[in-house]
Amino acid sequence: MTNPRSERVRSVRALAGRSVRQRAGRFLAEGPQAVREAVAAQAEAHEVSRSGARRVHDLYVTSAALERHAGIVDVAHRGGVRVHEVSDEVLAAMSETVTPQGLLAVCSLVTVPLPQALAAAPRLVAVLSRVRDPGNAGTVLRAADAAGAGAVVLSADSVDVHNPKCVRSTAGSLFHLPVVSGAPLVEVLAAVRDAGCTVLAASGDGEHDLDDLLDAAAAGDVPAGAPDLRRPTAWLFGNEAQGLSADEREAADAVVRVPVHGRAESLNLATAATVCLYASARAQRRR
Repeated sequence: MTNPRSERVRSVRALAGRSVRQRAGRFLAEGPQAVREAVAAQAEAHEVSRSGARRVHDLYVTSAALERHAGIVDVAHRGGVRVHEVSDEVLAAMSETVTPQGLLAVCSLVTVPLPQALAAAPRLVAVLSRVRDPGNAGTVLRAADAAGAGAVVLSADSVDVHNPKCVRSTAGSLFHLPVVSGAPLVEVLAAVRDAGCTVLAASGDGEHDLDDLLDAAAAGDVPAGAPDLRRPTAWLFGNEAQGLSADEREAADAVVRVPVHGRAESLNLATAATVCLYASARAQRRR
């Protein structure tokens, strides 16, 4: 493909828009890391069921990337992905990034219904309420994957997880664990409780100190009324600028603060979420 003004190029580029993604049921994964994980997921699904749903429809690759990332292209072929060699100009016209890295995949939307995400009774869940920045949301999803979480849930008023910047920020983790998007928070909290999770809200002025909770869990001596990090937990994280509302805090089983030992006023959302998720992962592993 060499014509950057072709109809196919325009239709692929249009997937950067949320409404187009929703209508088409597809989104873009760009760069070697995201594309590698996308085609690996497709190849795995293809091995399990030859007639299974297609996760990756098309892979567009420049000649230079075809040589540099031959392994990714081989996996794509094994998974039944249609591979198209394109010029640098075509890939640039399809991509939103300033410096495309030569690989772009068109994928089916990855989000799943809430009951499906919680069917396996995950021991660790990240819930994002009113999180609007795609970079933050993607980084939290990546941290949840690294901490071994079983699911990530974005509330109805959070960013679309298929946003191109969000997809890049997940660094491929978007394809590793169940992700729910667009569910009302009240419904989410009821569902995670039914799945056996304690709901902990992360807030800078929380009643419980995360370090104290981690120490208590390690000692096996959790005070009465304090949350036990060894139990299945759903962490609730709020808006980047406003944090959690009074109603959101009230809806949790406990409110926990990440201690700040230096002079920083606070931690940003993604950093605080990573600390909280890893605290739970550590306590649960000790158990």
